[in-house]
Amino acid sequence: MKYLVILEQTKTGYSAYSPDLPGCVATGVSRDDAEGRMKEAIAFHLDGLHQEGMEIPQPHSLSTYLDVSA
Repeated sequence: MKYLVILEQTKTGYSAYSPDLPGCVATGVSRDDAEGRMKEAIAFHLDGLHQEGMEIPQPHSLSTYLDVSA
């Protein structure tokens, strides 16, 4: 499955989260680091849901960029 992941630059690196998986977050010193850690976090999160017999959320979030005159 493909989940939307939002990456945000911080003062110390990057943070990441997925709107489809509340509470599933990761951080890293670089973008690549944060992406890798988030991939691991998603796998861990989904495995935990599976082990608890809970439903795996289907990806449903979308993203886009809008061109706006400033």
